[in-house]
Amino acid sequence: MGDLTVLPLAVTMMMGPQIITAVILVTTPRPVRASLAFVAGVIVAAAAGTAAARGLAALLSHAIGLGAHADRGSAGNVIQYILVALLLFLALRSYRGRATAEPPKWLGTLLTAGPGKAFKAGLLLVLLMPSDIVIMLTVGANLASRRADFGSAIPFLAATALIAALPLLIYLLFRPLAAKAMPKVRDSLTSHSWLVNVVCCLVFVVLILSGV
Repeated sequence: MGDLTVLPLAVTMMMGPQIITAVILVTTPRPVRASLAFVAGVIVAAAAGTAAARGLAALLSHAIGLGAHADRGSAGNVIQYILVALLLFLALRSYRGRATAEPPKWLGTLLTAGPGKAFKAGLLLVLLMPSDIVIMLTVGANLASRRADFGSAIPFLAATALIAALPLLIYLLFRPLAAKAMPKVRDSLTSHSWLVNVVCCLVFVVLILSGV
């Protein structure tokens, strides 16, 4: 995985409900504790998911041979093309449903979330979101195709944690202004969640195609 792709992948990892959740949590009664717990959940889930994806890709490479990353006909790159098709489908589905799209009801329950609920949200949003699963599978396939160990994924995981913590950092650095602005940002992101999902999918498609 090239160094230049680490930050875009991390940004894409946190787009959609993930970043909306991070913004919501800084508007809760206990914003710092809830946000730190959320970031911890994201780190744990991203590390576990990437490690699992790396292991799965390694097993597949032994079974069918993922091939060199530069070989466009390799099984590893074929898998990435399949992921591109899946992402395009998800983007199209979000766009077509934009007129009737409503924010998930569980987002509203986060307005009073404590550390425990925030940690659980961080875990589940990474481990169960299709876009994040696709990203971790791609990172795992990339590591396996280069025969790199899990340590090579640390820059990606660190960047993901930084993006997850960005709303909290903004809140801590600009607390008076952020306290007023964050609820407006929260409401705007929530009402346009379909657009965030579309952008997330399309950005990741570009990243995959530019890297294979």
